[in-house]
Amino acid sequence: MASIKDIVFDSPHPASAARFWAQALDDYEIAPYDDEELTRLRSLGIDDPEDDPTVLLVGTDSRLPRIFFQRVPEDKRAKNRVHLDLSTTDTAEEVKRLCALGATVQAVHEDWITMQDPHGNEFCVMRS
Repeated sequence: MASIKDIVFDSPHPASAARFWAQALDDYEIAPYDDEELTRLRSLGIDDPEDDPTVLLVGTDSRLPRIFFQRVPEDKRAKNRVHLDLSTTDTAEEVKRLCALGATVQAVHEDWITMQDPHGNEFCVMRS
């Protein structure tokens, strides 16, 4: 029997996508860059973590799934086949907060609001 370990987002700029989602999701943060990881990046010719081609978000309580953001060369061209549904106690305030972080509202439905993150990945905020 399988279980979800990671959710992976394709992105033209993983660091900024990871920052958005770290602020959007409760109890998730960008995995810290220790000396070993910084040395590994430098060996690949990457001097700044902002240019890291793969960024990881981890739950602050070590819960799964982890969320990866990986650089891809192509732009998003179609609707996501998979998306996240977010739960909140105050939908209007949460949508406002997410928009302030760079998300956009795509459609308003009776039970949810469809949004896009700053890189065009769809997600929904469910009405409570």
